[in-house]
Amino acid sequence: MNDGIVQRFKAKHESLAGIVHLVDGLDSAADRVFSILEEKKAAKVAITELPGEIGHSLEQRCAATGMNFLKPPFNGAELPAEFDSIQVGITWAAFAIAETGSLVEFATDDSFRLVSALPLVHIGVFQAADIIESLSEAAAPIRNFYNENPLNASVSFISGPSRTADIEMRLILGVHGPAETHAIVVN
Repeated sequence: MNDGIVQRFKAKHESLAGIVHLVDGLDSAADRVFSILEEKKAAKVAITELPGEIGHSLEQRCAATGMNFLKPPFNGAELPAEFDSIQVGITWAAFAIAETGSLVEFATDDSFRLVSALPLVHIGVFQAADIIESLSEAAAPIRNFYNENPLNASVSFISGPSRTADIEMRLILGVHGPAETHAIVVN
């Protein structure tokens, strides 16, 4: 892992009001995610497909504490209303961009986008090795993803909490999406 690129991503993401957590391994990532859920007193959480044992571990911990836990496949007939009551969404990012402080998520199912876009708190998890330096480097993997999924591909760039300044020209966070974002970088 290149510590320099991780620190550049961290500095940029935090400058955009995002919160960055550096952890060693997927088990530590699951521990950190669960501590955020407890801190937020989450009653209902949703995840997309997470690698390794993270999803299974979180599901067991949430069940043990009484948290309502939604995971794929989601019931499309009940979306997005089902997501209105979710406090925290947890997703896996394909990669991150140091230059912009952005997490980049690929989805072929629109309901997966809702997990990062609708809850008040979003937690994005990704490997430190998957941080690229610049936005221009993102073009090739995005093009490949679209070529492999020409009918149902969507790409999301998450660069901190949702923000708008169109109300009295004041910057307001969380109006059109999460008010708080966490990026968990797995070494």
